[in-house]
Amino acid sequence: MAAPGAAPPPGAPGAVGHPRHPEHPEHPRSLAPRSRATVHPTPAASPPLPPVPQKGVPGLLGDTMNEDTRDPPPAAAAAAAAALVEEKEKKEEEEEKGREEQREKLPPILAPSSSAASGAVERGAKGQLSTFSSFVSAASQKKEVAEKSSLTQLVTPNVKNVRDLPPICLDVRQKQRLSIDSLSAEMKAPVPLEPALPIRTKTMKDFQEDVEKVKSSGEWKEVHDFYLTTFDSFLELSATFKKDANAPFNTIEDSGINAKFVNAVYDALLNTPQDIQKSVLKGIINSLLREWKGPRSKDDLRAYFILLQNPQFNNTSTYVIYAHLLRQIATLVEADHHFLVHWFKKLSQKRFKQLVDRLLQFISLRLFPAKPEEFPPMTKCSWWIPSAAKVLALLNAANDLVHLPLIPYTDFYNSTLDHIDLMEEYHTWQCFGNSRRFSFCQYPFVISIAAKKIIIQRDSEQQMISIARQSLVDKVSRRQRPDMNMLFLNMKVRRTHLVSDSLDELTRKRGDLKKKLKVTFVGEAGLDMGGLTKEWFLLLIRQIFHPDYGMFAYHKDSHCHWFSSFKCDNYSEFRLVGILMGLAVYNSITLDIRFPPCCYRKLLSPPIVPGDQNTPVGICSVTIDDLYQIMPELAHGLNELLSHDGNVEEDFYSTFQVFQEEFGVIKSYNLKSGGDKIPVTNQNRKEYVQLYVDFLLNKSIYKQFAAFYYGFHSVCASNALMLLRPEEVEILVCGSPELDMHALQRNTQYDGYVKTDLTIRYFWDVVLGFPLDLQKKLLHFTTGSDRVPVGGMADLNFKISKHDTSTNWLPVAHTCFNQLCLPPYKNKKELKQKLIIGISNSEGFGLE
Repeated sequence: MAAPGAAPPPGAPGAVGHPRHPEHPEHPRSLAPRSRATVHPTPAASPPLPPVPQKGVPGLLGDTMNEDTRDPPPAAAAAAAAALVEEKEKKEEEEEKGREEQREKLPPILAPSSSAASGAVERGAKGQLSTFSSFVSAASQKKEVAEKSSLTQLVTPNVKNVRDLPPICLDVRQKQRLSIDSLSAEMKAPVPLEPALPIRTKTMKDFQEDVEKVKSSGEWKEVHDFYLTTFDSFLELSATFKKDANAPFNTIEDSGINAKFVNAVYDALLNTPQDIQKSVLKGIINSLLREWKGPRSKDDLRAYFILLQNPQFNNTSTYVIYAHLLRQIATLVEADHHFLVHWFKKLSQKRFKQLVDRLLQFISLRLFPAKPEEFPPMTKCSWWIPSAAKVLALLNAANDLVHLPLIPYTDFYNSTLDHIDLMEEYHTWQCFGNSRRFSFCQYPFVISIAAKKIIIQRDSEQQMISIARQSLVDKVSRRQRPDMNMLFLNMKVRRTHLVSDSLDELTRKRGDLKKKLKVTFVGEAGLDMGGLTKEWFLLLIRQIFHPDYGMFAYHKDSHCHWFSSFKCDNYSEFRLVGILMGLAVYNSITLDIRFPPCCYRKLLSPPIVPGDQNTPVGICSVTIDDLYQIMPELAHGLNELLSHDGNVEEDFYSTFQVFQEEFGVIKSYNLKSGGDKIPVTNQNRKEYVQLYVDFLLNKSIYKQFAAFYYGFHSVCASNALMLLRPEEVEILVCGSPELDMHALQRNTQYDGYVKTDLTIRYFWDVVLGFPLDLQKKLLHFTTGSDRVPVGGMADLNFKISKHDTSTNWLPVAHTCFNQLCLPPYKNKKELKQKLIIGISNSEGFGLE
């Protein structure tokens, strides 16, 4: 079930430049950035936003984003347009002669190198950028002369802001656009007819033959003419690369583009002389200036799709052109974005990764340029990064649409963002949401999990300080003596009654859950410096998740736990588990919990607790693939049912009814009304499997999971959760499964040993030679979990202490302090033997 307040489906009618495509594509997951939500059911209305620009105007390099102006009425727009034309006419005569000589100049194109991705590419000089700027301005001025008679007919309400980048939030933008049907007759711009494509007969084979001829003759004329013609306009691009010039290709899944031909042309481009590469860029500039108007045709979309793959944009000397290409793509209407998304997902993994890396590099170098003089001032191009982020959002949506993603979601991370003021980004997002004030938090897929952890921790710390300060003020206002204990969530529990005492304490102190946690075991001396808190988590989790306790069932085939479907009168202990997970995230504790991935999707459904208590929570879309991750044998059986070639009704003799054993009693449940009388047939077996999976993972455990959901969010209720993917929540709770033992060696501390001691050298020789399963056992033996915190091995604070005992003893671990006590073994063989025995038989061993 979608979260309350979700955006309306993209492509809604009523927008200027509404797409003329007859088809209604299947909409992928919302492409809009995640909107900031609050626990209040009725958020404040967003400020009015400008419509999409429909006509090109000069000054491409001098664009700014005016965040404070608002759109005047259409009449004022027409007057402003006329005034703009008159002003330009006066300046034109004076400037045209001086600009004539610069009109054909372009900066030299530097050959991209493999180091470009790391920001170490060679860039053009400042003078080259200035020349290019003059060229663009001149080309723009030339275009004005041809179009000045039609400027007063623009549909755009505000000529002053026509170059402002439209808002990135799609649902907000749709609400603010004017419907063309609501305009007066004199303000309506005529809808152009679909232009006919030029006839192009050159095939990929012909092109490759021309390239081969160059090697022997050295004559580039044929190749040069091909590039000059192909990149002259959007129509020429479509005519060259379209599989069939006469086919409409009105399906969202097929762009109609010959991808192999595009790849061949771009692969050859980088090896051509500089004048050919300049000609291509000049054609792209002219095309972008020419096409910055009106609604887009399918051929325009194909041209954008092709141009975005140009490898010349790896070079910073082309970034001004690249930025304007990204801007035009970012401001397309939603239906056009959906076409591009479905076309992106058809790219090869290699080409898709190149697009993502190019955009990430563009953002990084704009944020931290090696040579700032190469780029226009940030105030003049503040729309560069929002445009790139928007196009990245389209690629991210395409990646999520594919059953097996083209690239891991971590490949969208931009590590450069770890070095900016993340809390300022977060506060901007908190205050302005998805309004015209840009924040990277609108596009959380580019923020790394390490950066998100910093945001969540600092947000948690601020909430802790706020709660503690309020408690102090309350004490003082009642003229009571302040007590330092009031600043913490103090847990006093008995080891013999661990679960019941913990439940009572957390219930009684539910108002203090966002304070710093401190644990005291009754009857034991000692201060909690972090070790007792971790021990409390370890002991409590082990007891609650023990199969005998009955709350969770452990599935050996999948090595994970799942919620017991047994009905009971009180689900408070499931709420306790949710609180424990929330406290672990809040207090940066890694838990040894094994939940399947769908559990974390359910935990973020929705990510913010709804204001209406009757709204279902913890319900998400599930498939048989999710069941495979929990109960693989059952999922395999259902898959056999789906693929059975015979008569399902006669061979399986099943109905829409399931049976479950609860405390020794077999109970039946109908999957749908009257399900016990509906046989499963070849026609309805897909429905049966889907209802069965939904029953097991959603309906049968709804009350248990709802209590778990509310427990987790009672601690972690924060907009920062909206930045997280389900996989990232799992990493925050349980840590990362990727081990780097060399990093552990570099960050290990020693007590009684030094890293050059013979025993320590033996130890690392043995550990680094262990297979992965033994390395995980070692980590579990010493820390209580075989996973790594988000910050990596450095966050483990791993310590090796000298244990002055007989070498016949096995190693001892203090899991609460991530400490390994190692006797001074005399040789490597003895150390390896004792260490393997210790870590392989460590259940309940050495726990303090």
